[in-house]
Amino acid sequence: MQSQDVAQRHAPASAEGTAPVDLEQAEAALVEHYPRLVRIAYLVLPPGLGRSRRVLTAHALVQRSLPRGRGRQSAIPAQASGGEGDPGYTFLRERILCAALETARPRTGLSRLAQLPPPLPQVWGLKLFPRSGGADELALDQRLSALSGPARAAYVLRGLEQLPDAGIRTLLSAAGVDDPGGALAAANSVPTQPELLSSPEFDPCLLQARPTDLMRRRQHTKAALAAAAALAVCGALVAVPRGGWGPDGAAAPAYAGNPAAEAALDPGRLIQVAPTAWESAARTDFSVWPARGPLTGDTALLRRALAVWARPGGTVHVSATPGTDTGGPAGPPQLLYAGQVDNARVVMLYDGLRLARYAEPVDGTQGAALDLARADGANGAEASALVLGRSDGNVQYLTAPWVKRAASRDLMKPDSPAAPLRLADGITAPLASPALRPGNCTSWTVLQLTGATGTTLGTDLGELVPAHLTAGGPASPGEASGAAGLRTWAPFACSLSVERSAGVRRVNAWAFAGQPLPDGSGTADWVCTRAETWRGDGTGALAQFHPPGGRGGAVVAKGTDARSCGPREPHVLAGVLWRSAAGHWYLLAAGDRDTATIQAGGGVTAAGQGPFLVARAKQGARAGLKGTLQDGRSVTGLQ
Repeated sequence: MQSQDVAQRHAPASAEGTAPVDLEQAEAALVEHYPRLVRIAYLVLPPGLGRSRRVLTAHALVQRSLPRGRGRQSAIPAQASGGEGDPGYTFLRERILCAALETARPRTGLSRLAQLPPPLPQVWGLKLFPRSGGADELALDQRLSALSGPARAAYVLRGLEQLPDAGIRTLLSAAGVDDPGGALAAANSVPTQPELLSSPEFDPCLLQARPTDLMRRRQHTKAALAAAAALAVCGALVAVPRGGWGPDGAAAPAYAGNPAAEAALDPGRLIQVAPTAWESAARTDFSVWPARGPLTGDTALLRRALAVWARPGGTVHVSATPGTDTGGPAGPPQLLYAGQVDNARVVMLYDGLRLARYAEPVDGTQGAALDLARADGANGAEASALVLGRSDGNVQYLTAPWVKRAASRDLMKPDSPAAPLRLADGITAPLASPALRPGNCTSWTVLQLTGATGTTLGTDLGELVPAHLTAGGPASPGEASGAAGLRTWAPFACSLSVERSAGVRRVNAWAFAGQPLPDGSGTADWVCTRAETWRGDGTGALAQFHPPGGRGGAVVAKGTDARSCGPREPHVLAGVLWRSAAGHWYLLAAGDRDTATIQAGGGVTAAGQGPFLVARAKQGARAGLKGTLQDGRSVTGLQ
């Protein structure tokens, strides 16, 4: 079983009680809390590095904070602190703190090599630094510059992370600080100003750009070009062919002599469906979408889009969802849209298996883009909308011809009504995209569509097709747009962030248990969210635990290519170490309603009848779970 604990926001951290976190758990925490972790690293790093180098170093420390190896933990880790109940966040924060303090230590001799700029990330030709703040931010920056590295770390942990002194001492000790008490005392000399620490002045993800030394860069460029020319001449002399096959073998020249390839590049042969074809069609998929947009008759634009799809040049930015073939169409594709979106001319095409979005700048400059995504087998809700473009944190959709109304709603506010969206010729007004939103997750905007296929919800995960959201049992989930589905999704909406750019087709949330908690602490909700992909493999399942009074659910188990929570295995078992308000530690485990018994072994030995198990445990204990279903089959914790 792979699981993790639920933390209480201000519980003291313990380096000894914090159990290891596997790579997938840590990666999920890094994606969700990346801006916050980079801000911590930036504030702790020595000001002597300079603002531009501090920015790149902070990003490098966070990106290199993931543990190495892909080994999985099969036991329940101990409770950690901070990071909104996420032990993966706590684990990464400690690693980043150690790395930042190590960078801040003075170096001599060969050890100065450790202070060289990180290999990645790097930005050539530009200097990046946060936006300038006001007088208050400048004064705070100067006072922090006068502190030692450990004192800055103590100040940040108190002001930004809201940790108590005991937790700060524990973290500093774990990071190798010799005198945590002295660091706290030095930090006390600077007034705590959390609102300033959260300002753009100290945000290394919100940056300004300026050029580097242009004269020196020009001299270096000339020298590099001369060296490259000399190397090319030498390489050409060595690689002169002496007969035989050319680099392309027996392949024909581009677009020559192949009728199918020539037909696929002819804009006059593009398939265009009648506007009313969907009304009598047997299926509701992309094949019955009509061609829309004011530029469907622009033959030159369509020809460029087809040519780029078949053979994208070196200046074209090509992206594809996982498992998507990037080759050109086998024959004439179907035209879905051609028009202008913001400052780009956009063409949407469909070849029966894939969707292609071609975009070129209106001003005629270089920089065309080609995005490809699988859409085979899409039907109904999964073929109800396409992303036309994203800009300024918003996304704009092209909807199916059977969609009558569009609206947006915050998935984290199930009782709030949906906000209507203007719908003109199938194109929605822009709405906020959670895939583009920086910072902490405080809301999750989704698209609500109403039409011939009912009312459905979709969310932008950074791809061409929004992911379809459902709720209910794995055998027959329902639409998440209903009241019950919205309440199920509300605490767990932010967990969708880990599915960005993964080729996700649909995500189902299944509230499989409501467990009474010991010590009169109320009832906790257990939910399994399962993401199905267009390619079939890569399925992700998360077991999440939501105690009463919490702002969101915490991931306690994660599996990739797992059968749990799905139609082939509609059962789940998960567990967590949890501390009650009375300060007692418990092992909590829950299965779905078909679970007959649950057994725990390892650090905690216990057994119980029915779908729940509650057992007293010690902080840091680790245990494995095994259950038995009512039909006698066994079930293990989500892996």
